[in-house]
Amino acid sequence: MKFGIIKERKNPPDRRVVFSPDELARIKQLYQGVSIKVESSDVRIFIDDQYSNMGIEVTNDISNCDVFFGVKEVPEDYLIPNKSYFFFSHTIKKQPHNRKLLQALLEKNIDFYDHETLVDSHNRRLIGFGKYAGIVGTYNSIRAFGIKFELFKLPKAESLSGKEALITHLKRLILPPLKFVITGTGKVGSGVKEVLDALKITEVTVENYLTKNYTQPVYTQIDVLDYNKREDGRVLDFNDFFQNPQEYVSDFERFTKVSDIYITGHFHANEAPKILTREMLQSKDCKIKVVADISCDVNGPIACTLRSATIEEPLYGYLPIENKEVDIFHPAAIVVMAVDNLPCELPKDASEGFGEMFMEHVIPAFFNGDKDGILQRAKMTEKGKLTPRFSYLQDYVNGK
Repeated sequence: MKFGIIKERKNPPDRRVVFSPDELARIKQLYQGVSIKVESSDVRIFIDDQYSNMGIEVTNDISNCDVFFGVKEVPEDYLIPNKSYFFFSHTIKKQPHNRKLLQALLEKNIDFYDHETLVDSHNRRLIGFGKYAGIVGTYNSIRAFGIKFELFKLPKAESLSGKEALITHLKRLILPPLKFVITGTGKVGSGVKEVLDALKITEVTVENYLTKNYTQPVYTQIDVLDYNKREDGRVLDFNDFFQNPQEYVSDFERFTKVSDIYITGHFHANEAPKILTREMLQSKDCKIKVVADISCDVNGPIACTLRSATIEEPLYGYLPIENKEVDIFHPAAIVVMAVDNLPCELPKDASEGFGEMFMEHVIPAFFNGDKDGILQRAKMTEKGKLTPRFSYLQDYVNGK
């Protein structure tokens, strides 16, 4: 088995990597007979010498490897036919801009596994950068509030050494009695919660959040049945929502009336109702001042996410009455933070955490006959065709 760690070639450059030098050394130690090559890179958070010093071969040519691991989309011209690849393709929701990439994977007879499709038998994601997106997104939401109201100035997350430095800077602040609402309780939500808990911001129940005033900052973390309701008024369970999302409408407006900062950490299916609508944002009793849309679905469930922002310019203003972008200092503007590659701001922490998860949940499958079906479930393409689990993408591949 020959593993190859590929150089990231997408622009803007991404400094993250699937495996740190320490993690690759662990793989070699635990699994005899594995050979590993790392493609030389001048952008990776770990420099070439850090791999070489751990006994890992670094070279410009890794084409004789069997399985390639990357983070972001691989440009089609760099895909080597008849190999196996792991990376984030951003195709499973039929994203139009990556159709050609999926077509190329099929044309080149590549066995492709998307990091997003690595799930357990209950369909729960096994790995991801979500936690780090949550950490950076929360930091950026507080930074945005400070900038908008000229209360304090925080440095950009990317200029700091890591997660602990982010939290140290936040702990120096004296925050007003803000109310934070977070949608989602998965990996992104866990990152959000980690930061707010580190700041000793009090978590409160939904009922208390909606009805009480506080003299210190508080947050509530809500799941789909807290912010969606059936149109017929019946109260059912999670399974009903996931099976019949079209029969639900958003019930998020009750949170917009009392919240200062909204942080998104949810997964949103295409058929589910929009969460934060234009009408809610235009309402006279909407109190939201900052929306940190970590999910960053443009034209998706968060109406004020008009576009993706960048790490360089992460904030823009949204004017609800006209549904358009304005300067963040416009008196009626809500500040939007919608960056789709937030974990890039913590490349070392994010890479180490990702590699640890990959090592725990995925690497054993290569050596135990995939006894838990992890690789089988994750495989999107095989022998030039979509696998049955991903056959729903055929019309997308065909350009329809």
